[in-house]
Amino acid sequence: MKSKSSVLITGASGFIGGAVARLMLSEGHQVRTLIRPGSPTTNIPCACETVFGDITDEESVRAAMKGVRWVFHLAADYRLWARDPKMVFRVNVQGAEIVMKEAMRAGVERVVHTSSVATLGGANGALCTEENRLPAEKAVGAYKQSKIVAERLVETMIEKEGLPAIIVCPSAPLGPGDVKPTPTGRIVSEAIRGAMPAYVETGLNVVHVDDVAAGHLAAIERGSVGERYILGGENLTLYDLLTEISRLTGRPAPRFKLPAGPLMPLAYANEWGARLIGYEPFLHCDSLKMSRTRMYFDDRKARRELGYETRPARLAIQDAVDWFRNAPLKSRTRK
Repeated sequence: MKSKSSVLITGASGFIGGAVARLMLSEGHQVRTLIRPGSPTTNIPCACETVFGDITDEESVRAAMKGVRWVFHLAADYRLWARDPKMVFRVNVQGAEIVMKEAMRAGVERVVHTSSVATLGGANGALCTEENRLPAEKAVGAYKQSKIVAERLVETMIEKEGLPAIIVCPSAPLGPGDVKPTPTGRIVSEAIRGAMPAYVETGLNVVHVDDVAAGHLAAIERGSVGERYILGGENLTLYDLLTEISRLTGRPAPRFKLPAGPLMPLAYANEWGARLIGYEPFLHCDSLKMSRTRMYFDDRKARRELGYETRPARLAIQDAVDWFRNAPLKSRTRK
């Protein structure tokens, strides 16, 4: 019989973090969550112990870390566009550094640092593996840059300070509980509304959020300290994703393929309006730049070393569509 552990999850109010919390509770572990005051608690099961604090505040992280055996660090600012990019770096880099240092101070046995496939890059359309490191200076936007810097910071602490961490790199999760929503979830919610009659030629790797959560548990139980594991699923074109959503909803499939270049003036205008009014634009310059590359990934290392498994992408899309159809209006679009 497996011994049960006391675990701390940062970012449990979020999409993947909530799925990890539910899974850990179902496995019989004692779960403590660290969330900011005012964060939505929809994704946090009632059985969790909730500590309010901020990952950029050493004292609150130190208090939350007391007595735990494992730490899952999932808290992050995953906005692809922000009026103040420094805030993205503060959460994703400074926050990660504080969590890792306090985990070492507390003598935590193992840490899973949730990075992202945004730290990887290769030839357009080629399958990226953990070996395809993307230099920060070549990354588009504050989110990708900050996740690369944070990942390198964690790797340095593993090598030089003995941090007992494993790094996982999820791709584009879909499923229930995408409360903010994530960039991929926003594509689904916009398509459900019929707001995506056209598409750009790009691709992404889609995975069910519950499979990503299972990958986190496998990483902390069977992963090797210092290793990175892609937690991916199925590689799809954006057109394939939108067509499947159309099949599930009865909405018309997208009819027009648009080149990214001519959309750039509209993206600039959206950013100008966003800075003026204070919302996050769906179409912006960085998203168009990212769309020029099909972001396809190879997760065979996680399958081989962790026993990682995934369900078909169509089931992830189905669960996402069902959830967004029934979610409160405020969860369908990000303001």
